[in-house]
Order: sequence, then structure tokens, then C-alpha cells
Amino acid sequence: MRQNVGIFIFDNAEVLDFAGPFEVFGITSQLNNNEPFQVFTVARTMDATSAVNGLSVNPTYDFDSCPPIDILILSGGNGTKSIYKDDEILSWVQKTYTKSSYTLSICSGSRLLGELGLLDNRPYCTHHGVYEDMGEIVPTGLPQPDQRFVKSSDKIYTSGGISAGIDLSFAVVDHLLGRDIAERTARHMEYNWVPTSD
Repeated sequence: MRQNVGIFIFDNAEVLDFAGPFEVFGITSQLNNNEPFQVFTVARTMDATSAVNGLSVNPTYDFDSCPPIDILILSGGNGTKSIYKDDEILSWVQKTYTKSSYTLSICSGSRLLGELGLLDNRPYCTHHGVYEDMGEIVPTGLPQPDQRFVKSSDKIYTSGGISAGIDLSFAVVDHLLGRDIAERTARHMEYNWVPTSD
């Protein structure tokens, strides 16, 4: 059954945080008869978002029109500083996380999970420049600054900054569809993916 991969974007989201996972899951689906995944972006509204360095992105859905999400991806970037205490966004993330099979935070997207208490007493990764901030948001969390990504719980994965989200996305494809499919995607993308345990 095709799984919906919904990537949350917002103003000042880091471009590769959402574009990298979008490419991994999208190319995986493309190479397999468009069967494994339906990949799309989600924002609070349908207005264009302005990502880091001014890239304008039109979301596929807003909170109200978004279909059910099986794999939720939370982008990071400087914009998380202004949204991780936003009640409307936190409510949507909490609701979507509860119904999803997996939730992935990329880079400082971890702020949202930390604020919701979903990383309490759990290992997590984030951007190297965000660990100090995360120590205040989730003081009981277990930071893993030497890792590219970690499995934080049965349904939560967290990654380090920017390019680390690509490695995490490959690990999830590997977990869901197998090594051969993940490696085929990596070859197509000409990405030097090195499988690791999750």
C-alpha cells in the first residue's frame, strides 16, 4: 500500500532539510512504479513559504486540506525558533504524529518534538548548533552529537543538520523496502550512501 509522506515546511525552513528527504522518497517511488510513496509538502496555509536564503516554495496542502500522513517529516532551519511554541502548529504536529506510522525530524525540527515532550528521556540528534538550545527545551533528552541520526522511539527518528536528513531518509527506505531498493535509489541519485544500523 502506498504511504503518504508529508513534509512540513514553513518560513525560513532549511532547503535541504525538506528537499533532501523529498528527493529520496520521491525517487524511490519513481523507480518503483510510483507505488511505495506519495510525497508532498504541508504548510499552515497555502501561501508560498520563503525558505532559508529566499527560496519560494508552494505547499501542496495546508493543515485543513492535508490527507492522512503515514510518514511525517519535520524540516528544520532558523524558522523553528519562531514556531516551536506556536500552539496551532504544535497541535497539528501532535495530532499528525499520533496517527502516523513514523515521524522524522531533520536538523532543528527536533525543537517541535522536544517542546511536545516526545523526546523526554530519549536519544535524539539535531544540528550541532542546536544542542545547547535543546538542552533547555528537553532537559531529560539524551543528545547524540556524534551520530548522523538515531531511532528515538518506535516511531520517531531524529537526524543531525541539513544533509543528515538524506541519510536518515535512506535508512527509513532501507527499513521499509529493503537494502536493494535503497541502494538503487542512491545509485540513481549518485549519492554515496553508506548503510548503518538504525
